[in-house]
Amino acid sequence: MESSTSVLSEPWRNVSWGNKEVDLQYVQEYQTERDDIKHLRILLHGPVGAGKSSFINSVSSVLRGRMTIPALASNTTSDRSFTTKYETHKIRKGKGNPQTFYPFVFNDVMGLETGSGSGAHPEDIKLAMKGHVREKYKFSPASSLSSDDPGYNPEPSADDKVHVLVCVISANSAETKNPVLQKMAAIREAASNLGIPQMAIITNIDGACGETEKDLKNVYKSKHVKKKMNDFSAAVGIPMNCIFPVKNYSEEIDINDDVDSLILSALRRMIDFGDDFINKI
Repeated sequence: MESSTSVLSEPWRNVSWGNKEVDLQYVQEYQTERDDIKHLRILLHGPVGAGKSSFINSVSSVLRGRMTIPALASNTTSDRSFTTKYETHKIRKGKGNPQTFYPFVFNDVMGLETGSGSGAHPEDIKLAMKGHVREKYKFSPASSLSSDDPGYNPEPSADDKVHVLVCVISANSAETKNPVLQKMAAIREAASNLGIPQMAIITNIDGACGETEKDLKNVYKSKHVKKKMNDFSAAVGIPMNCIFPVKNYSEEIDINDDVDSLILSALRRMIDFGDDFINKI
């Protein structure tokens, strides 16, 4: 494990540890202000195994106050994506009948891979951002969605379109290969052309740094995590203040305030960025 020299003396970003209720209340009270947009749509993309589905489950667990798994996820280190279909994940609000849901949803896509005929096709992600991909469309690494495919939505509503794009990478993975970085940069450029705000989350921060594994509060003191964020920012062009390190729930059976604080910090910014975009379009 890292020595004490791998930790900065002071955190370079402040988190209100032990005060998650403020962010939790903010998220719980959020409503979209547009009648034609019922849900703020958050699209997650990134390399295979980065923790996209696990992040959706972690958000649901934080908001419901217990472990939940709305998105099936894999904990293997397979080089193949566990997600194969375009699916909208809603987060249930409390108990009761009829069921009610939060006014934001997550869409998960097949992971990006190095080869041109493997993983998510970048063109499909670009089409998803415009709202052209129908629910349950099965991704094909060999070719992108065409306008005559049943999975193509020719007339997307404002509700179908993506309102914030979130790139997910793992702090614990080997260096992201150039072909994948190039795909991410192309997707980011397409989002920029559409005016869609972008941010990133870095997962597995506990597995990547011994000091963070010992105490999650060391996350913004960890030189390793900061370097990972800096390197990714330089490679893809997402500013540091739009990148958030998180730990997804994986081994735990109960929720934890420190884990929640980082997830809520990232989620609150997703809502803020997406809401700004909704109010502009």
